[in-house]
Amino acid sequence: MNAPYSVSDYSHLVQRDRVHSAIYTDPAIFEQEMARIFHRAWLCVGHEAELPNPGDFRTTTLGRQPVVMVRGDDGQVRVFMNRCRHRGMTVCETETGNARFFTCWYHGWVYSNTGPLQDVPGPAGYGADFCKDDLGLTPVPRQASHRGFVFASLAPDGPSLAEHLGPAARYLDIYMDASPLGQIAVTAGVHRTRYRGNWKFVGMDGYHPHYTHRSVLDAWRRRPGGNMADTHHGDPFADESGNLTRDLGNGHVLLDFLPGRSANLDRYLDTLRRQPQGEQYIQAMLDTYGEARGRELLAWAGDPHVGVYPNLQLIGVQIRLVRPLAVDDTEVLMFPGLLQGVPDSINSMRLRQHESFYGPAGAGSPDDAELFERNQEGLKADVEPWLHLGRGLNRERLEADGTRTGLIGDETTQRGQLRGWLRLMSETPA
Repeated sequence: MNAPYSVSDYSHLVQRDRVHSAIYTDPAIFEQEMARIFHRAWLCVGHEAELPNPGDFRTTTLGRQPVVMVRGDDGQVRVFMNRCRHRGMTVCETETGNARFFTCWYHGWVYSNTGPLQDVPGPAGYGADFCKDDLGLTPVPRQASHRGFVFASLAPDGPSLAEHLGPAARYLDIYMDASPLGQIAVTAGVHRTRYRGNWKFVGMDGYHPHYTHRSVLDAWRRRPGGNMADTHHGDPFADESGNLTRDLGNGHVLLDFLPGRSANLDRYLDTLRRQPQGEQYIQAMLDTYGEARGRELLAWAGDPHVGVYPNLQLIGVQIRLVRPLAVDDTEVLMFPGLLQGVPDSINSMRLRQHESFYGPAGAGSPDDAELFERNQEGLKADVEPWLHLGRGLNRERLEADGTRTGLIGDETTQRGQLRGWLRLMSETPA
């Protein structure tokens, strides 16, 4: 039967080869996730390339707290709490746009896009000691960036971003270095999926494609050329493919397709050369990075397939941000990244690849959202509340650098994310 559990000691809920389903269904645990993870840890807010011009902004949330990421007139990207210092109303009411100033609709307080309070109607009413300099927009307690990825934390103290990222930083570099300039544009728009299920379902899972996405995998095998499947040969999700799952620590995980892609690289490059201006792109990568590094980056195909805990994933060409709304309600935002310094045809190919699988009418992402909702429904049957996550434990390797490695269909990634979850949930709040 479903024995009682305690939310004061989460180690009872996440064990070596199993997890208690309450972490996906209990609203009280979700509230603690908001407090202990999303209101304390480093979260990815977005990428600086979303804001190419001074005044460009995007509003979002850190956990439940509204923020605005804006490129100021001085060119610097900042993240502010989206809250007027007078009565607390949000000062930026649209999701994206361009503004030199943010004006509160309530009483007309005006803030510049670099933060300072610029104007207050009727300032004489506040007396001689009123100081606008003390009442600018509140910056998030901590903000840092890596390769243009903007991270913020609501905790005033804690590990640095570099400490948090650890080995995962390398894979952000790989995503960016698919461009011969090492730069991207995030101006192709965004689409989102909202599903009635827990946010932790959005993981790195190499076990499910044979079953959830069987029809699209079969179609790829029949379709010659022009598809991201051409970065692979044979079955990339088979145990014998050489591809791996990796637990990078701190909850960061990876589906590592580099072994299979490297073995198939010449075939993939032949396919790429048949694309308009494909040879030009290949040569630009080799000229910029050299033969060895250039070929490695071409093998990655701009797709590190990495999850940076807790809310960023780089999958295919997309920057994916996960927003938990409730214990059974999640929004996923997907921003296709365009490469700077490449022919337009290469970016067109990347967008078509993204649309074919992850787009609103894609062959894959809608399936994932459907299974997440069915997963949440099934967890209501909690007579036996434990879920088994032991696949690959018998062959998982602990590497010299402390990371863990399994085969591509192993649950190394699920266990790694849950270890990250348990560490953050078990820390004593400051």
